[in-house]
Amino acid sequence: MTAHAEGPLLFLDVDGTLLPYGGTRIPPTHWERDGWQEPSNPQLAKLDPAHGPRLLALPCALMWATAWMDDANEVLSPLLGLPELPVTDLPEASEEDEAGLLHWKTRALVEAAAGRPFIWVDDEIGERDRVWVSANHPGPALLHRVDSTTGLTDADFAALEAWLRPAP
Repeated sequence: MTAHAEGPLLFLDVDGTLLPYGGTRIPPTHWERDGWQEPSNPQLAKLDPAHGPRLLALPCALMWATAWMDDANEVLSPLLGLPELPVTDLPEASEEDEAGLLHWKTRALVEAAAGRPFIWVDDEIGERDRVWVSANHPGPALLHRVDSTTGLTDADFAALEAWLRPAP
């Protein structure tokens, strides 16, 4: 991938991506080993605190792209050891998006990218979104769909790192 002068963006979803719908809670020993308190919310206990440093190590600018909006910074950033991240302005879904033609975030993310290379990590990306982004975004883009039952995995991080790595 050829880097844009401002570098790539990574738009990050929460539900199904950082907070998987399936699986089990992260064991308390994992939280204690890192010196953190295990969250009391059962869903938040599925958050893997190791994801924060891995996300920060990626050569891109992180942005929340989630219905959590500003709550992602209040609740999740401290648990992941992330700084406050910019929050992508996500408008209400259009009638066309509600009809299932595009994901409700697709247009807003392309607009927010403003031609910069970007990765969108989400559990709801579909083929129509890929086609639309390809036709409407002038720069490189990776729409990376995560399995909502497992959330981000080592394989997902490997795919993100490979896309972000400059060509030799």
